[in-house]
Amino acid sequence: MTANEAKETQMAETKTMDRLASIAAGEIVETRIHPELAEEESILDISDFNLWYGEKQALFDVSMTLPRGKVTALIGPSGCGKSTLLRSVNRMNDLIDTVRIDGSMNLGEGNIYGPGVDVIELRRRMGMVFQKSNPFPMSIFDNVTYPLQINGERNKSVLRDVCEKALRGAALWDEVSDRLQESALGMSGGQQQRLCIARAIAAEPEVLLMDEPCSALDPIATTRVEELILSLRGEYTVLIVTHNMQQASRVSDYTAFMYLGQVLEYGPTARMFTNPLLQETEDYITGRFG
Repeated sequence: MTANEAKETQMAETKTMDRLASIAAGEIVETRIHPELAEEESILDISDFNLWYGEKQALFDVSMTLPRGKVTALIGPSGCGKSTLLRSVNRMNDLIDTVRIDGSMNLGEGNIYGPGVDVIELRRRMGMVFQKSNPFPMSIFDNVTYPLQINGERNKSVLRDVCEKALRGAALWDEVSDRLQESALGMSGGQQQRLCIARAIAAEPEVLLMDEPCSALDPIATTRVEELILSLRGEYTVLIVTHNMQQASRVSDYTAFMYLGQVLEYGPTARMFTNPLLQETEDYITGRFG
């Protein structure tokens, strides 16, 4: 390394430390958004979104768009606000008494947090897959068709068609088609998680939210779920939280890097992992901090 290269490296590291220190001190930094996102059709627009748990602020001026039909990954250190942001999209944080928000999230033409929004109807437009699989204590068939049944659908032919389509979409049909009336609790962990994905897509949601869906799975089951996410691309818009950098690079089209409640950089996954705009992004992805 030449003297000039060494000096430039030191200056970059100093700037990175200064920026991280500023964020830690509560200052708002500008999100670096790659130009490719401006070319995408947006399904969700988040603008100046802030969230507090009581007196503690967890999200700071988050502004980003979610491209329609693409997989977007949220990455960042533990406690940086990834899951909080994900759960804000279907207003699950409303269940916490101390939560208050400022800013907007627009799904299509409507503000998710606008007055008079039917939260139950909103959540029907959002499929949700949690970190730990949560099949209901009922048959595989009833698990998959549950979203339709609670919405009043009683036509057995419709329910059968939806069940098969969702299970095929979740790459489960060939494994369980001959035991649809058996309890879902008898399935393996990986099958249960794919069942939860089938249940989420049965109602044909506009956005599919996944909160670390593979963290409790073994490598083989993780591979199956990742293959499933890739197959859903295009038909569904997916927002996934993951702590696994390799997983983000494998399954997502776009990646947003978060740190202490702020989105620092947001762009195409390939660019984020090979040539990010910020040194902080490169340092996190390469394991230098976090």
